[in-house]
Amino acid sequence: MSRPHRNLARFLAGRLLATVAFQIQSVAVGLQVYRATHDAMDLAWVGLVQFLPLLVFSPYAGTVADRHDRRRIVATTSGVFALGALALAALVLSPGADRLGVAPILGVLALLGATRAFSAPATWALLPWLVPRDQLPRAIPMSSAIYQLATIGGPALGGLLYALGGAELAYVASAVTSGGAAVLFLTLRPDRPPRAASAETGWQRVLGGLAFLRSQRALLGAISLDLAAVLLGGAVALMPIFAEDILQVDELGFGLLRAGPAIGAAAMALILARYPLRRRAGAWMFGGVAVFGLATIGFGLSERFALSVGLLVILGAADMISVVVRQSIIQLGTPDELRGRVASLNMMFIGASNELGEFESGLTTKWLGSAVRATVLGGVGTLIVTGLWAAWFGELRRVDSLDEVGEG
Repeated sequence: MSRPHRNLARFLAGRLLATVAFQIQSVAVGLQVYRATHDAMDLAWVGLVQFLPLLVFSPYAGTVADRHDRRRIVATTSGVFALGALALAALVLSPGADRLGVAPILGVLALLGATRAFSAPATWALLPWLVPRDQLPRAIPMSSAIYQLATIGGPALGGLLYALGGAELAYVASAVTSGGAAVLFLTLRPDRPPRAASAETGWQRVLGGLAFLRSQRALLGAISLDLAAVLLGGAVALMPIFAEDILQVDELGFGLLRAGPAIGAAAMALILARYPLRRRAGAWMFGGVAVFGLATIGFGLSERFALSVGLLVILGAADMISVVVRQSIIQLGTPDELRGRVASLNMMFIGASNELGEFESGLTTKWLGSAVRATVLGGVGTLIVTGLWAAWFGELRRVDSLDEVGEG
């Protein structure tokens, strides 16, 4: 096996373990918090405390990824995630845990949110060091497929572990899996491009990614589209409410609901890895976001477990089309010396939109008094955003072949 293939295999294995660990922890936190308080606002706070550190640290984290060894950053942050999971387990097992409330959990999640601010851009920008440029259009959906496969198994495994041994067992399993990811990342041997000396000041480096995005409207539209769509259309944060109060399923059923979007996304990612989009990539992306919005509305209205899972599968498949196109445009259209900083902005707009979307979903549910109304409203908002972005970012809509992005 050649070094690029060996590197890619180890990277994908490490990403698989890291994502499974995160999903196990996410399921355990959601169930533990909601069962302790039965208050949608507490689920909102879970999202917010993970978003705010991303917002604060991501700009600086991007410069770190551009100036230092991305492999070591990813390995180190995986080790910190393992320690965070052990801290959550210790909180569950501590005397008087019931009297502590959710505040200590939120504190640990905030620290892990800050860690993700450094992990995400380094992970995202590491892939081009591992494979040649002409292999990136296939490596990106492969990486996405691994991520989604982990998102399929992770929630179901998290629900099973929670049912068997409570939150503490789930957190310990998350810690062990994160530690395994750290070891795998340390074995990578990337080809790090040489760096020319730079006279940029600290603030100039931080703002470099933003200045680049402002000059590239297709990239700016790709990043901002996901922020708006996921912010409005994210139903994952309300899964505990749908599982317990509407669909009335147990922990395993909750895990299957959480896995539904990933099942569709993984299947679509594997298809796109085998059959990459050759033409009209921008149009396919906007179509995927529109179907995502329609499936969100359907899920919000469904009262049948099987139908709900099916709609979540469709939702995930549609979203993956959009994800692969967006990530390809951003990866191929960004110079390597800016990838960390653009990745940090990508994380703020895309990754953080999930956590901010959790806060928005919980807050909207509290205001409207219904998770159903909040989810349907979010799906409608996603459709509106799709139309607006298609009109405002014509450059993005007209993207044709991904192989031509960033050339010339």
